[in-house]
Amino acid sequence: MASQTTFPDAPPAERVRHDLKRRELTVSSVERVTPNMLRITLTGPDLADFPSASPDDHVKVFITGSDGQPQMRDYTPRRFDRATCELVLDFALHEAGPATAWALSAAPGDPLTVGGPRGSLVLSSDIKRFLLIGDETALPAIGRRIEEAGSDVDIIVYAAVTGPEEQQTFETEATVSLNWVHRPAEDAASAQRILGVLQDVTIAPGTYVWIAAEASVARAVRSHLVGTVGYPLAWIKASGYWLLGQADAHEKLD
Repeated sequence: MASQTTFPDAPPAERVRHDLKRRELTVSSVERVTPNMLRITLTGPDLADFPSASPDDHVKVFITGSDGQPQMRDYTPRRFDRATCELVLDFALHEAGPATAWALSAAPGDPLTVGGPRGSLVLSSDIKRFLLIGDETALPAIGRRIEEAGSDVDIIVYAAVTGPEEQQTFETEATVSLNWVHRPAEDAASAQRILGVLQDVTIAPGTYVWIAAEASVARAVRSHLVGTVGYPLAWIKASGYWLLGQADAHEKLD
């Protein structure tokens, strides 16, 4: 259960807006991180002024669908190196849409147009504890949060994936507890297993809780943490990164 310690109304954070810009980039490398996670590194001089101030930022990738029509999809910048002008995007291969098709066929030298991010929610460095809950689509943001955290940060993760072969490792100075929840791909829109492992969760005061998964799963987890655990809603950010049965759909829940 959550402590009854008094919380600020909301975690200290700043919303930063960025100028929208499309960038013409080129694939420099393609790496299979796990059987169902593809990592694509993009380069190009357009990245010289690329802004990405938060681990859960989103960019738009512009691709062509099988019908020849332009398509847009949201992806998290997994890593960005301004010195080398390299942007890394991880593609969860969980559906047979145009973005997955593009990623599977991508090769060094291929072009990709990327837009955004529109803005960033930058948390105060005073926040030292994180509870991160998500599925495969959340792993790029989770991985970036872990890898960018300092040695004075504690992070607890509950991540739902299809099996041990989809588990990832992260290099970090932070203290991290990684908890993998295995469930079949067909249950990705069911909150049952993730809620099962959260039944006895204890959340220390001042912990920033971040949730991202299929919209109904994210909503169920947030409801459990607020209604059953008693954690303050203002300290929870929940997002539906995808909606079952809907292409290019997402839902901001907080």
